[in-house]
Parts: sequence; C-alpha cells; structure tokens
Amino acid sequence: MANHKSSVKRTRQTIKKQARNHVHKKEVGTFEKKLRAAISEKASDTALSLLKVFSKKINTAAQKGLFHQNKVARKVSRLAKQVNSLS
Repeated sequence: MANHKSSVKRTRQTIKKQARNHVHKKEVGTFEKKLRAAISEKASDTALSLLKVFSKKINTAAQKGLFHQNKVARKVSRLAKQVNSLS
C-alpha cells in the first residue's frame, strides 16, 4: 500500500489508465477478429471496409502508446495484403 499522498494519487491514476487502455486494446482485438473472419469467408467488400476501420483504430492506439508503431505497421500490412488477394 502506498504511504505518500503522491503515490496514492499515482496508484489511482494508474488504475484509471489501465482500464482505459484495456478498452482500446479489446476494441482493436475485436476488429482484428472480425477482419480475419471476413478474410477466411472470402467476403472482399466486408473485409475492405473492416480493414479501414481496423487500420484507424490500431493507428490511434499506437499513437496513445498501446502498441509499438512497427507492430502496427506489420499487422496492417499483412492484413492489407490478404484483403487485396481476395479481390
């Protein structure tokens, strides 16, 4: 347990930040699952629209520091390649 006033506040802030980050990470993961499902079903129109949404969500998360920028670029690139192979 924190003993100082500032460390108590820091603990409170960390808990809030973790909850916020968890929501964003889950949202990105959900869109990735939907996109991968659309790719496996060979639904090119759905996959293309989901790729746009996924790309926006994951890039926003990277700007907030939730994912490394290189990881984001790699994921988007690989998924875009799969979506482009459908059409």
